[in-house]
Amino acid sequence: MVRLCCSSLSFWALPGNLRLTLRSACAARTLLRSYSQDTTPEKLTIAGIDYPTDSWTNVPQSIISQYGRRLHIEPNHPLSITRQLVESRFPGFKSHNALPGVVTVDQNFDSLGFTPDHPGRSRTDTYYINEGTLLRTHTSAHEVDIFRENSTDGWTLSADVYRRDAVDKSHYPIFHQMEGALTWDRSSFDSPQACLDAIKQSFDKLPRHDLVVEDPNPPFHKERNPLQEKYHSAAEAELVGAHLKRSLEDMVVTIFAAADKALTASGQAVEGEKEPLKVRWVEAFFPHTSPSWEMEVWWRGDWLEVLGCGVIDQPLLIRADQPDRIGWAFGIGLERIAMLLFGIPDIRLFWSKDARFLKQFNESEPIKRFQPFSKHPSAPRDVAFWLPKSSKEAIVAETSSSGTSAPSSAGGQQTEPPRDVKSEPAFHENDLMEIARTIAGDTVEDVRLIDDFTHPKTSRRSLCYRVEYRSLERTLTTEEVNAMHEKVCGEMVEKFGVEIR
Repeated sequence: MVRLCCSSLSFWALPGNLRLTLRSACAARTLLRSYSQDTTPEKLTIAGIDYPTDSWTNVPQSIISQYGRRLHIEPNHPLSITRQLVESRFPGFKSHNALPGVVTVDQNFDSLGFTPDHPGRSRTDTYYINEGTLLRTHTSAHEVDIFRENSTDGWTLSADVYRRDAVDKSHYPIFHQMEGALTWDRSSFDSPQACLDAIKQSFDKLPRHDLVVEDPNPPFHKERNPLQEKYHSAAEAELVGAHLKRSLEDMVVTIFAAADKALTASGQAVEGEKEPLKVRWVEAFFPHTSPSWEMEVWWRGDWLEVLGCGVIDQPLLIRADQPDRIGWAFGIGLERIAMLLFGIPDIRLFWSKDARFLKQFNESEPIKRFQPFSKHPSAPRDVAFWLPKSSKEAIVAETSSSGTSAPSSAGGQQTEPPRDVKSEPAFHENDLMEIARTIAGDTVEDVRLIDDFTHPKTSRRSLCYRVEYRSLERTLTTEEVNAMHEKVCGEMVEKFGVEIR
């Protein structure tokens, strides 16, 4: 009987066919040993500042290494060009584009009224530096501070935000949001009517358009989209909402006119798809605006969700020491708009340092459609596993991707039931996404659940995920892909105690 092990002498003494069979198993054992040690350092250094770590720390080095890239202000970058296009429709507004991404839990959640059991607070959704400090999950983390500063009536803010999310062509753990707000100080007017008159005069000065606008719902609704009766009159809320909608309609006219010109110039426009631009307002819910809406735009034969907005929650302004102000706010995902403007098919491209990508864009010239410079084959690999037999904690699989448009999308799914954010599920698919990204980096293109099976006799549950590997710059070798996938499987076993099928 031959003893099989991974030492160099005994392994290489085996026949070639057995060596090939055992190589993966030996590699997996090596990986399990390497991953069995606690790799959390005593401190994290981010942008030259040291932060102590604790049991909440879950920021991988792959995320820290990208911190500070600030693509939204990088000259000639498509995200920066998109930001400037949006800013151009808000003359006189103060722009905040360089606020640090490390914020407190109070800034990111508490100051905005997020409940203690909001799913966005969970470690499965948010990158924590320690229990009290995190990487912002939305630009709204700075709202209260900016309102408290009270340096201008109108402002815009753009920044990188961080979120543990799905792996696919439209989601990345770091993305960019932009928001804007405009308020009026009621205490500076002689009467409530004088304030209303000032808002109306501002509304009348806004650019007019010939958009087809679908807005079938009332300005507010007691159950679906309530008026803040304690703080706002019906007239105030209706006029502020109208001002908001007209301002954002003007913005999308500018954005999609530029997109149409780029399509036509590239020769990619299809005449049958050219229809008049339409806007549809949909009632929505966000934690710190009410009434609230989502804007959808009909463009090139499809309705596109573009942004979220609403009348600012008055308690938020009160927390910012601005109880007399009233106004509106909106939030928009820059990647989503830039992908439409430039025809960029994969969100990973925004992070590329390849000159073939970067040299295609120039902020001093009209917007041009992205020209693909390579297309390399994908390499799909499946990972199927039995969940632990004794697991009593929750299993979270096939979650919907978080949105990037809403001004209050702080991570987590609003439709999830409340849960204790200090407890963790036995398995959350965001953890698999994080493992794949940490090991494979930007060569992992997509991770999705393809099978969910419960054994009829043992009641054991099995999940199977398909991981698509594809480099944007070259063809991956089979050996490279297999090595990455073995590491993913090994990490799954070590971290979650699953049994690979």
